[in-house]
This record gives sequence, structure tokens and C-alpha cells, in this order.
Amino acid sequence: MAHDRRRFLKAVGAGALTAAFPPSIQRALATPARHGTGSIRDIEHIVILMQENRSFDHYYGTMRGVRGYGDPRAARLPSGDLVFAQPTGSGVLLPFRDAGGDLGNAFLEGTPHNWPDAHQAWNGGKYDQWVPAKGTTTMSHLRRDDIPYHFALADAFTVCDAYHCSFMGATDPNRYHMWTGWVGNDGKAGGPVVDNSELGYDWHTFPEHLDSFGISWKIYQDAGAGLDAEHFWGWGSNPYIGNYGDNSLLYFHQYQNAAPDSPLRKAFNATDISVGGTLFDQFWADVADDRLPQVSWIVAPEAYTEHSNWPSNYGAWYVDGMLEALLSNPKVFSKTAFFLTFDENDGLFDHVIPPTPPETRAQGLSTVPTTNEIYPGNGTNYAKGPYGFGARVPMLVISPWSKGGWVCSELFDHTSLIQFIEQRFERETRGKLLETNITPWRRAISGDLTACFDFKTPSAGVISLPSTSQYEPPDYDFHPDYVPVPPATQVMPKQESGVRPARPVPYELEASGDLRLGPGTLELRFDNSGKAAAVFQVRAGMSQSGPWTYTVGPNKHLSETFDLKADGATSYDYTVHGPNGFFRSFRGSAKPFSANLAVRSDYDKDGGVTLELKNLGSRDANIRIYDAYTKRSVVQRVGEGRSLVWHFDLDDSYGWYDLTITVSGDALFLRRLAGHVETGHNSASDPAFGV
Repeated sequence: MAHDRRRFLKAVGAGALTAAFPPSIQRALATPARHGTGSIRDIEHIVILMQENRSFDHYYGTMRGVRGYGDPRAARLPSGDLVFAQPTGSGVLLPFRDAGGDLGNAFLEGTPHNWPDAHQAWNGGKYDQWVPAKGTTTMSHLRRDDIPYHFALADAFTVCDAYHCSFMGATDPNRYHMWTGWVGNDGKAGGPVVDNSELGYDWHTFPEHLDSFGISWKIYQDAGAGLDAEHFWGWGSNPYIGNYGDNSLLYFHQYQNAAPDSPLRKAFNATDISVGGTLFDQFWADVADDRLPQVSWIVAPEAYTEHSNWPSNYGAWYVDGMLEALLSNPKVFSKTAFFLTFDENDGLFDHVIPPTPPETRAQGLSTVPTTNEIYPGNGTNYAKGPYGFGARVPMLVISPWSKGGWVCSELFDHTSLIQFIEQRFERETRGKLLETNITPWRRAISGDLTACFDFKTPSAGVISLPSTSQYEPPDYDFHPDYVPVPPATQVMPKQESGVRPARPVPYELEASGDLRLGPGTLELRFDNSGKAAAVFQVRAGMSQSGPWTYTVGPNKHLSETFDLKADGATSYDYTVHGPNGFFRSFRGSAKPFSANLAVRSDYDKDGGVTLELKNLGSRDANIRIYDAYTKRSVVQRVGEGRSLVWHFDLDDSYGWYDLTITVSGDALFLRRLAGHVETGHNSASDPAFGV
């Protein structure tokens, strides 16, 4: 079985590399990765392009092998409905694709995306106010036939399906996280900044750290109306030039006031296509001459940002232009990592509830300090609440070390980009290139993106991508907004079937429950024996209580006791959600003589899971364990006070498990354990996606 699994993964990887995409830029993508040290140090250039305002589900909810619309362990709302069924006031609205045709070229209407409406949609973690806060367009989505270039990139390289925007709100605060690690959370130097006011700020930025260690960097943008004291954002009436105000470094006084010979003036570098040339000229020239800096950020004009009132495929044309430039010199591409992501989700729905720190003891616990992660509020409509995380957004990792159509499901946010740069230059700076703005809680739970790469044995082969020539804007005008129309008859979108190869993630988690019928309490214990901190989210079924959030660092645990009789209840129903599909369900009755099983799981490094069930009830129990992947059941009678140990080999499901335990004669009792057993090796995405 292990041999079959390895053979499958090899076949999946090879298939992604030889997929019959329409040819365009396959010539340079065939270039092997630079392989000097077999480590991250083989990367000489890091290029970051942050686009605008699209959620992960909106783009990739229907794509094969990612946590999208086919998620088998999606959260439930207080109503009992799955999170996809968002309340409207008169019913529910499911994710939908408008019946119109060319949606990838549609000027989709923008939706609210500021602190007040974002926190309204989040609703303290209940996550059930998206439509009232954002409107019906929030639930619209695109498909492969709408945005074939975006899908082809994901199928050719690596897509991250647990990458969240940093901030639950607008553009600028999210970009501040990318360039500085936070929004001035300590209340000094002009922060905290929770909107797009752009008043001018003074806390330090990460490029200043790069300068202090002699690490070269540059901004690639267009000057637009002019990058000067009057128009330092380069944003004017023409949306096809300039930088749309997305170069957030220019909102910092140290850049605005920099002397002509200051290294900070690199933030003002720009083309000026209003007088000739193309948007890609500078980048193309630097690649051609092999003088690309060690770290680069690209900032697009408004029309190409993929902002929700501009076509996604205009963005595809722009991204392809930058990739064409990068790939024009195979020597440069062989040593470059290109990150393509989005600053925030606009108001577009994503079903994965973002991890957040507890605001108060009543909302949970954390073994990791949550200092500077709760905004105190401003006394008006910007109420107290967590800065983030926000919704998931797309992230594609494009490089010779990330080819093959992989998915990486480690938790990331925009500060992960800073952490990746820290890791790349760790040896050169002796570990001193450390962005202290990133809070302890955020640094603990958010990975550094190195898991997306295979530096020792990178994939080889030819990849081709579809042409984007048809996506070049046919004119340079504004166009009316396109408003998607929800269908009269609703059905859930169908996710593509099949799996994709998956990178290992650093999680080894357990959540167990001990029911005490006498006092009527349920104690939940959260254990983390993995390498990264993890956030456990606890939800109460069909209840307005909670949710609660528990952050547990590596080799730590937390416990919480829930009083089942506090509100006169005679039954309980709690679910626990964690990263990469980790899930536990605890349901039953608190009445005397109810079923009471203590269930523990144990992982083995071969990818299997062992359950130990102890009957703590007052009578023998006929126990059934149902395996959702094999569709088989184990039925055993377990005497009072006795235990049952059962091992499940997970080779057929590539390390994924979904086990439901019931007891005959007690219809309320249920324990469900689901997730993925990590072995430290490559695996595959959940085969239950798209089924």
C-alpha cells in the first residue's frame, strides 16, 4: 500500500507538469532550478506582486484539490446550516455563479470592505452576517472557464489554501502588514491605522531593515500623475497608469522626506508610460541584464489590480507581462521566487473562518501572548476587536522549486512574506534580520512560506500556460459595474473532483473531551505536539453561545470546562476546528445513564491513526466506528469500564481520516474525529474534496 501511495504521488506530480495547457511561456519554465546548496539560499531574487480584493473561494472555491466548496468539514452557523448558507433575513443565499457569460472580463461591482462591515460579517466568529454587511454580490464566484490563466498558474505551480489577509478590513492596513509587519498596533508613530486615511506615519518599515544589512530592494510601478509631494501615490484620473495608491511605503514620512541620495528613494522608482514605453520596461531590462535586486515589490495600475470593479483577466494580462519579463532570462528565473497574492478579499465571501486571538477570558485562552492584537476601538463605528486574521485570499508561489501543481495548507498571512525574507537571509544577517513589529501571536501561528518549496529535489519538466493576449484591455475607458444576479433556484457549486500533491505541514493536534454526568460538565482539552502554534475554534451547535478560540503553542496544551447545566440544557453539541481540516465533534446527553465514552487518538509516523475508547458509562455499550473514506464500519461491544483499541491504516486516503463513533440505544451520542496525519513527507489533498 505504501508503494502504491508513492506511485500515486509520483504520477500526480508528473501529470501536473505535462498537462496540456495552451502553450505560451513553456520555454523558460523548462529551466531547472538553481541547485547550488539545495537550500533556500539558492534563491537570489524574491519578487512579490500583491493584487487587490479577491477572496480564495471567489477565485478557487471550485478548483480541484483545495479547501473550497467541497470542504467536508465546513463549520456550521448558529442556525445549524453549513457556513455556505448565509442568512439574508428572509432565507439563505448560497455561493453562486451568475448566469452571465464572460465573467472573467466583467467589471464586477465592488462590495464593502472596511473594518465595520468586515467585523459585522465576522460577527464575533459566528460568521453569519455576510449578506447584511456586504450585499448579495458577496456570495458570487468565478470558475475555471472564467479565469483559465489563474487556474493554470495554480495547476502549474503551488497554491496556498490557508493564506489569509492579515487584517479584517481595508487595503492599506493589509499592505502595511506586508511592508512593516503591523499597522502601528502599539498606538505610537501614527498608529494604529485601521482604514485608508493615509495621513502619514512614522513607525519603521521592513525595507529599512534590508538597507541596514545591505540587502538590495526596489519597487516596480508606474509614476502615473507623478510621485512627488503633491501626487506621491501616483494615482490620477487615468486608471491604466500609476500605482493605484498601493505603494504603501509612500505613506510614511521617512520616505516622503527622504533626501535625493537616500536609499529610501528606491520607493519612488517608476516607469512613466504617459510619455512612452510599457509598464514592464524597467522590470524587463533588469531581468535581461541580470541586475534584479534581491527583493522586489511590483505595484500595478488600478485597471490591472483585479480590484473587484475591474476584470480579473485584465490582471491576468498584467501578471503574464511580468512573468514574461522574468522568464525572458532563464538564468534569472532559475534563481527567483515569485509570490502572487491579494491584499484583501473586498467584501467577497470565503467559508474558512479566520483564526483570531481571544479578546477576553470569556472568549478563550492562548498560551502565546496576544499583546497588540486587539484594537481598542475609536469610540465611533470602529469598535473594539481583533485586527485579524481576515478572510483567505489567493496565494500562488511561482518558482522552479514549486512547480508541479502542489497545494500547501499551512496557515499564512501577509507577514509570512516578511518571514520568508528573514529566512532567506538568516545566515547572511546571523539571524538579526528580524521584524519586531510582527506580534508574538501572529509570528507563532503564521508560517514563513518555506513549506511551499522543495529545494533538495525540485520538479523538472516543461510547463505551459495559456495565452493572455486576448485579455489586454480593448480600450482605456471606465465601464459600468456588473451586478451578479442570484439564481431563483439555488444549488451548491460543484468543486472539481480529484486530488493534487500536498506539501507537509507542521501540525500534530488533538482535542479530547471528558464528560462528567454528575456535575454536568464537559472538559475539552487541546494538545499540540507539532512544530507550530495552532488555533482551535470551538463552536456550539444550534446556540448563540460562543464561539471560543484557543491558541496552543508547540508542546503545550489548554483545557476548558463547559457547564452543560448552566442554561438548563440536557444535551450538548460542540465542534472543534483547527488548521488543515482538523475537526472534532462532541455530541450527546448530560442525563444520567447516557452514553459516555472517553476517546483518544494517536498518530503513527507511517500515516495511520489509533483510537482508544474507554466506556465510562454505567452499562455495556455497543459501539460503531464508521470510516467515511473506506465506507466501512467497526462494531464492538465494550463492557462498562472496559476499553477498545482500534488501528486504522490510512494509505488509501493518503493520511486523511474521518471517523464517527456512535452507541446503539443513544441516538444523541456522537464523537467524530477527522483530519490529516502528518509524517513530514509529501502527501495528497483530501480525497473528499469535490466528492
